[in-house]
Amino acid sequence: MSLPHIVNAKPGDISKNVIAVGDPGRVELLATLLEDPKVVNKHRGLIVVTGHYKNAKVTIATHGMGCPSANIVFEELGLLGAKRIIRLGTAGGLHENVRIGDVVVATGAMYVNGGCGLAQYMPGYCGASSPDPVLTYRIIRELEGSGLPFKKGPLFTSDAFYAESPEMASRLSRYGALAVEMEAAGLFTLGWMRGWETGCVVVVSNVLHGKDPNAVFLTTAELADKFSKTAQVLMEVFNKYYGES
Repeated sequence: MSLPHIVNAKPGDISKNVIAVGDPGRVELLATLLEDPKVVNKHRGLIVVTGHYKNAKVTIATHGMGCPSANIVFEELGLLGAKRIIRLGTAGGLHENVRIGDVVVATGAMYVNGGCGLAQYMPGYCGASSPDPVLTYRIIRELEGSGLPFKKGPLFTSDAFYAESPEMASRLSRYGALAVEMEAAGLFTLGWMRGWETGCVVVVSNVLHGKDPNAVFLTTAELADKFSKTAQVLMEVFNKYYGES
């Protein structure tokens, strides 16, 4: 099978267990946690690496920025054998209690009616934009056992990075969203449509609240320790419950 975007990878190259990230540099960082990591795709800058974490085969894949790009990658990962996909990304804090460096487990994702590229999948309907409950529960339990502090709650999936404002942040916070990112709602909705188990954990890189919103915006390199610790938790979930030789 040859696909247009993850063109170099073939069935068997992609694990049933996938961690998907926006930044290709994050793939390179997290690949250091794997044994015998192998680059299985570089086409279009969508770096995909597969290796092993203990008894689990794990793929780490770049999904790019925004749902239209990410949805393509999620679809092709599914066609290549992925059965569960966890997004590990960055987000902007919306709620005043969410701070830079916080880890947030998504319990759902709001999105604009017709947004996230989903209107073409289901015209006139809003998608079921919630993660798999069992996978999410296992992530939460593993985080609790790891001692890594985290928060849990809904995200808002945005289609326009620079449209965000403190006023928007305040409104979405009142609606219950803890943080804003750009891919979770697409992943969750496609997961229910395609039969994948999905989850999402984000690290807060900036905040849109306070006296000086977006004054600080941390990069993958600056959040490397938090990403590595969080990814290790996700890989432990794969190892304990979804081991694959």
